[in-house]
Parts: sequence; C-alpha cells; structure tokens
Amino acid sequence: MNLDQLVDDLCQMQEKKTVAVAEATNIETLKAIKEGVEQDLAKFKLFGDMGKIQEAAEMIDLDLQQERITLHHATSVENAVEKAVMSVSEERSDVLMKGDVATKIVLKAVLNKNSGLRNGRVLSHVALFEMPERQRMLFLTDAGMNIAPDLEEKAQIIQNAADVANRIGFTNPKVAPIAAVEIVNPQMQASVDAAVLSQMQKRGQITGCTVDGPLGFDNAISPEAKEEKRIESEVAGQADILVCPYIEVGNTLYKSFTYFANAKVAGIISGAKAPIVLTSRADTADSKIYSLAFALTSS
Repeated sequence: MNLDQLVDDLCQMQEKKTVAVAEATNIETLKAIKEGVEQDLAKFKLFGDMGKIQEAAEMIDLDLQQERITLHHATSVENAVEKAVMSVSEERSDVLMKGDVATKIVLKAVLNKNSGLRNGRVLSHVALFEMPERQRMLFLTDAGMNIAPDLEEKAQIIQNAADVANRIGFTNPKVAPIAAVEIVNPQMQASVDAAVLSQMQKRGQITGCTVDGPLGFDNAISPEAKEEKRIESEVAGQADILVCPYIEVGNTLYKSFTYFANAKVAGIISGAKAPIVLTSRADTADSKIYSLAFALTSS
C-alpha cells in the first residue's frame, strides 16, 4: 500500500464520507477541497461567512452548487469552528478539517466538555510517510502535539497510532519507542519509559500492536543495524510505528524525512471522536489530499 493507493481506494467507495471544514474562507483551503471533489474523495460541508467563501471560490473556479458541497453560514470564526465541530460531534460529519483559523481555536472547540470531540484520550499527531527507498510506509508519532509526554501519555499516543494503523490495513503494527540507546539506562528516561511501554503492551494495557524498546532509530528500521548489534526483537529492523520521546525528536525526524528523503506525507490528529486534519499553508497540494485520504480512511 502507498499514499496514492489510499486515495484510489477512497475513490472506489460508493458511499462517500463527509468532511466538516471549519472557516472555509481562504483560497488554500478551497483548493484542497476542489481537488478532493475532483478526485471524488468525499462530501464537504463548508462553515464560514458565505460571502467570503463564495468570493474565494470564484477565484479558483470552484463550483459551490455541486451536490458534494454544502454551505453553512457562520457569524464569526469561532462560530464557524463551533458549528463544524458540532457537525462531527453529532455524527453528521465524519472528519474535521481546519480552514483559515488558528489551531488553538480549533483545539479549544474540540476539547469543549459539552460539545467537543473529547473521548478521554490524549490528542496526538500521527504522520504516515511514503519514502522512495522503502517498501513499506512508516508511521511517526508525536511530531506536533505533545511536548514532553509522560509514561501514561506515551501509552495513549501509541494506542492512538496503533488504532489508526489497524484501521487503514496495518494489522498488529510493530511499534518502536525510540531512544538514544537500545538498553535501559536509568539516566535516560526515554529508555526507561520504552521498556515499561513494552511490558504494558505484553500485559494488555496497550492493544492491537506489538511494542518493543528501547530501540535506536537505526536498529528500529534497519535489519542490517539490528543484525550488527545482535538485537533479539520482534520489532527491531521492521518497525511500522516510531514513537518519539519528545516533540523535538518527532519534529526533526518529520522534517528530515520530507526534506532529505523526499518523502510523501499525510498527517492527522488522533485521539478524538473523529480524525482531525490540520492543514498548513506550507503543505503541498498532494500532502493535503493525502492527509484528507488518511483521515477519511481511518475514520
């Protein structure tokens, strides 16, 4: 499986899922929606000032009258976000997508106890990479939400990623909590946490995956590095999911994959009642479509 196949599989689905777009008033957001409609990925509910949506749509020749798009007027940015989140919360939409609005406003609405998308879990970023020299796709978490997660938060981050992976066809993914070393060193908290997380999975506290660590980045993904260091592990050399100890590690690996390895990437926020797509202006058009497909497939 690759990211293009993820998109193709969505195109083949007869019943289309629905994306609620919060503050769909800017050109960049509408470009992604236009491509999503053209590729027949989903239906879209656009929340925001109807005048601004129509004005931006005219600039990119997006037909707002087609049946796969519905407009929902909002009186403010916050109102647009609240309405989009409510649409997902009440299961009238399957995925939430961020438009021209600050991430903190979206997350505030998502975390609202009464009308948000909380389900008791930590929210975490799950990225899926396709690399030219690698046969299997690779998950990376968390590169965008949790700064310095503690042990319990790491367990939830793994569970989020494992659930997403299983939903898109990675049965019982292999999870590597990475550290600077592959032995437990009490002075390195990441290595201690990795060992405990491995035991938590073995005792059923983390499900739907196989966890083993600590593992260094090299021997988590390279069979040659595993053999060189004589590591006995079900995960080493063939990890599907890399779990980062801190956000700096995740952020650096994410950017290294895209800039140095020319990786294609999709990213979503998991751990809520439904997947959340936080597109950025820096994202390529392909990346936005891949992220939409990733969210829709995992919803």
